[in-house]
Amino acid sequence: MKLVITGGHHSSALPVIRQLRAEHPEVRMYWFGHKFSAQGDTHPTLEFHEITALSIPFYHIHAGKFYRTVNLWRLIKIPLGVCQCLFLLAKLKPDAILSFGGYIAVPTVLAGWILGIPAVTHEQTVVAGWANRVVAKFATKVLVSWPQSAKYFPKAKTVVVGLPLRQEIFKAVSQSFELNTALPTVYITTGKIGSHIINQVVGEALGDLLAMCNVIHQCGDNSVYADFEVLTGLAQALDKPHGRYYLRKFIYADEIGEAFAKSAVVVARAGAHTTGELLALTKRCILIPIPWVSHNEQYENARVLVEAGLGLLLPEALLSKESLVAAVTKVLGELSGPGVSTGSKLRTVTTAPADLIVRQLLLLLPNYHD
Repeated sequence: MKLVITGGHHSSALPVIRQLRAEHPEVRMYWFGHKFSAQGDTHPTLEFHEITALSIPFYHIHAGKFYRTVNLWRLIKIPLGVCQCLFLLAKLKPDAILSFGGYIAVPTVLAGWILGIPAVTHEQTVVAGWANRVVAKFATKVLVSWPQSAKYFPKAKTVVVGLPLRQEIFKAVSQSFELNTALPTVYITTGKIGSHIINQVVGEALGDLLAMCNVIHQCGDNSVYADFEVLTGLAQALDKPHGRYYLRKFIYADEIGEAFAKSAVVVARAGAHTTGELLALTKRCILIPIPWVSHNEQYENARVLVEAGLGLLLPEALLSKESLVAAVTKVLGELSGPGVSTGSKLRTVTTAPADLIVRQLLLLLPNYHD
């Protein structure tokens, strides 16, 4: 069996890939994705690093997006992406396509539909994005993480399976972060691409933050802004801070369990996997949703954590050195109060095993045998 996997949410794909390899090691997998996060960036994405580390062939798709764009080149790349996917799919001849949303999934699944290749797509967010709404029209099966998402898709082909989470978050196996144990620790993660605006504000607030806590900071890797180099310089210029500061471009699977375990509070965007992991870990958090994403999905993701009593919402429009320091101070102060509880139903939904997705995928191939 040959399988093409694609989509903007590669974090969902990783547990499924491991499940497939454990149950069906004979399956040959190929990845359609984006090697660079933005135009002009010369540093490969976390997606590229983690997929190629699994020895899966990676095909960089030159796809465009039409949501909220007037960029002519991006619009031209939409049909170009479909043509590229048609060529690659005809060459690889996969038995099925497994999609995890995002604009790259659109030309992949559309080209597969033209060639008669069945597709399964998985929606991670509470509110379905435009890409998966388009993909769902051509997919054979639509899998969703949240019951609230099912209303956006055709009932006959929609199944609630939950959000596959990487198991590494639940267990600390490294000893990479030597912290000042007299202070709490805050983990700041700006996503696999890295948020320049959050990184800038963290840099401005670094002295104040390290006066009251340790900071583990995942800043992404973008050659256009060089946030890692700028933040490294700012940290070195500080005069003997109380807290320890650990800066990483990416925090990989071998360190992520330790980062979560040692952190009292997490500052993050509100992407599907970030919110799913925070909910599963019942971790207190400060969420800064991306304001311009499709259908305001990050805000809706954040609301789940706020309603569970875990999240404090900090809109990007109000983000500043002062507001970030105030938010961290507030949440750290609340940790000495009563414990936080979350709804067991929400936790059950978000921690559903990856094998449910594998089973739905194999149902498309009734003639497939081990």
